[in-house]
Amino acid sequence: MDLHLSTAEPSTSERDAVDAAFALLAPAAVEAAAADRPTRSVHAGHAARSRRHLLLPLLHAVHDAEGWLSEGALNHVARTLQVPPAEVYGVATFYAMFSVEPRAPRVVHVCDDVACGPNGGEEIVAALTDALGPPAGNGEADPAGGGDPERPGACWVRSPCLGLCERAPAVLHQRAGEPDLSQAPATPDGTVAAATAPFDTAGAQASAADDAFADTAVSAPQTRTGERLRLLRRVGAVDPSSLDDYRSRGGYAALRRAVDLGPTRVIAELKDSSLTGRGGAAFPTGVKWEAVAQSPERPHHLVCNADESEPGTFKDRVLMEGDPYGLVEAMTIAGYVTGATVGHLYLRGEYPLATRRLQDAIAAARARGYLGADVMGEGFAFDIELRRGAGAYICGEETALLESIEGYRGEPRNKPPFPAQQGLFGKPTAINNVETLYNVLEILDIGGRSFAAVGGDRSTGSKLFCVSGAVGTPGVYEVDFGTTLRELLELAGGARGTLRTVLLGGAAGGFVMPDDLDVPLTLEGARDIGATLGSGVVLVFDTAADLTGTLRRIAAFFRDESCGQCVPCRVGTVRQEEVLARLERDTPIGSRETELALLDDLARVMRDASICGLGQTAPSAVMSAIDLELIAAPRGAADPATNGRGTTA
Repeated sequence: MDLHLSTAEPSTSERDAVDAAFALLAPAAVEAAAADRPTRSVHAGHAARSRRHLLLPLLHAVHDAEGWLSEGALNHVARTLQVPPAEVYGVATFYAMFSVEPRAPRVVHVCDDVACGPNGGEEIVAALTDALGPPAGNGEADPAGGGDPERPGACWVRSPCLGLCERAPAVLHQRAGEPDLSQAPATPDGTVAAATAPFDTAGAQASAADDAFADTAVSAPQTRTGERLRLLRRVGAVDPSSLDDYRSRGGYAALRRAVDLGPTRVIAELKDSSLTGRGGAAFPTGVKWEAVAQSPERPHHLVCNADESEPGTFKDRVLMEGDPYGLVEAMTIAGYVTGATVGHLYLRGEYPLATRRLQDAIAAARARGYLGADVMGEGFAFDIELRRGAGAYICGEETALLESIEGYRGEPRNKPPFPAQQGLFGKPTAINNVETLYNVLEILDIGGRSFAAVGGDRSTGSKLFCVSGAVGTPGVYEVDFGTTLRELLELAGGARGTLRTVLLGGAAGGFVMPDDLDVPLTLEGARDIGATLGSGVVLVFDTAADLTGTLRRIAAFFRDESCGQCVPCRVGTVRQEEVLARLERDTPIGSRETELALLDDLARVMRDASICGLGQTAPSAVMSAIDLELIAAPRGAADPATNGRGTTA
């Protein structure tokens, strides 16, 4: 393969970062990937292409060490993996957490999304602007730290949802050569102090801050009186760093039962349970696992989708931070049943604490024989590879996630074929999200029929809901399917102020008005009122909320997160945000009615012609708000707090 590289060379530290990561991930290929090999390589072909899946980890290695990806570093990654430099650059620029321009070694990502922005995020932005100057990316940031040798260079950027909505506002400190750090709830002074701490005290301060965050990172488990915590039963009770404590609380009993039953009977239990996927698509889990298990083509693959990135969603983070061994065990069961020997855990890059806890749990399970060539001495092999995302909501779409793992841009594939037939590396693949996998532990504990007795129809078992916004106690709440929205809000302390509306199902969901609060929270109940449960987002707004501004922020989120592969989504999300911006400024082209008609036309095109769910659902919240007349009318018009049913929300 001819690699037409530029003349830029990596620095010593960049070369060392790439080589160390490559040696760890592909030790057998180290000699073939020597840095001084010629541009035209005898190692091209199948052997080289088989290493392309290491592209994202190598980019992370350089970025973690240096804070940005230089041209020389990208050249060295291209040589190491024998990937054309243009493709390496294309992948590097796809992810929001990577920078290919020089940047300060510390970057503060400030969430300004629908939960954090109105609840302190903008105050943090103002404080960082005063302390560090304008946001990075416009050539005005101060990467040198003002020439002060005692102060590390720091800059800041606006960020979409960081998955800490229940403790808004949130920030993420991305730090070259240091562990990343989350702060939530963050304060303006605390954020500036963490970003500008002197080098000699930065490590100690960061460690103390990380420990403090870890102590409060997990929401207290909540459920209704008389209902049993199932998915959250160990969260807040188990030591997430201790395998022994996990085992003392029932850990690995489910895996032993799975081995006793055998794959066929485990699948039968899943079918009896009627467990459906909890990521929003609600596909039957037992059917998916059976399709992969029965496929004659080998090898089989297992993928855990832990890339929850939709504004208002944070349930998987709570599970992974509070009960990491539960996910390791559930993935091991899934691998055993589907015949996969490797599980790929794809975790969003904005979750540093979950990343560290899962890395530790995987290492401990491997050391104790719960992962490896002979799991628990039962004669089957299974191990887990953790892959960090780097800031791309689209990678939550299952086929885009597969592309990302394989070392390509996270652009969705056309379906069919579906992943169960041709998934990761073209082989049969079972993909489940985090909450779905934790439900498997419960099914093996109580049996499929007992699980199905909770709820009904296709909505069986319990469901995690992420309640945030204008409520008394934001957090993750576990309730049985069939609980009403009103009961859930009461469990969360009720609405603060006067309730106006609830965004159900997240940015890709729809609004529910106060007179619909008695809807049962099931797939069927939500559908009956034209809504969706989605991934479990319940974002509450009072009458003081700026809903037009919120809708514009949601539209801007989809505009930024579109992969750009298909025209309906690439153009439609931009035009949608532009219309909402004009309505927010009260400067419509033509008339308000003309603009609303344009939004309707855009929605129809995106729903009908987009390749994947991002474009198909990008207009959902906007159209729901239009139907309920939640978008503020021009100045001097009727009170926008009056909804389309003639009642004051």
